[in-house]
Amino acid sequence: MSDMPSEKAEARAIRRRWISLGELVAVAGVLIAALTLWLNWADRRDTTAAEAAKAAAATRKAARATLIGRAERGGERVRLNDPAQPALASIDVAFPRALGIAAQTAVVDPRIEADWVREALLKATDGGKDAVRGTVPLLITATISEGDRPATDRAIYDLVFATEGRTFGGRALRLEGAVFRERVGADGRARLEALWATEAKRLAAAIKE
Repeated sequence: MSDMPSEKAEARAIRRRWISLGELVAVAGVLIAALTLWLNWADRRDTTAAEAAKAAAATRKAARATLIGRAERGGERVRLNDPAQPALASIDVAFPRALGIAAQTAVVDPRIEADWVREALLKATDGGKDAVRGTVPLLITATISEGDRPATDRAIYDLVFATEGRTFGGRALRLEGAVFRERVGADGRARLEALWATEAKRLAAAIKE
């Protein structure tokens, strides 16, 4: 009978150890659950971010047009198109201010007409030899009808042209094509003017060679 108190004390100690172990297991379970939840959240966050980046890249690609300009009708027109951008709806074309050419808009049928630039370019290349080949930068804003909200893409293109003398006097202008130069943002007009300032100097030197 004298051993019973010690046995009871030992039993209580064992129960306390089991309770402590149970608490540790419970705490570990909570920690594991919290870690699992955090890992799942982190995975979802990374997946969402990757999907958002992919969607943004797709949107940027869908909202861009890289036009190819080919001469038609003996150089009287340059037809513009982008085979990879079927949603191209229209273009607005701006010219360097010094040339005095009014801005033009082409809907459905993106193009540049020689009549738009003939007088100004013949004047800009006058005073020297008849045959001159050069480029004039254009600021083209393309409107892309993709979904419910049309997007715009602004870029500089080089319009390639050539002048030549006529048999019975005067000079003629022929358009040869248009080449993508660079994509621009809100500073597109300033960039256009800077490029033309450089090209105008080159043309001035070329007509006097």
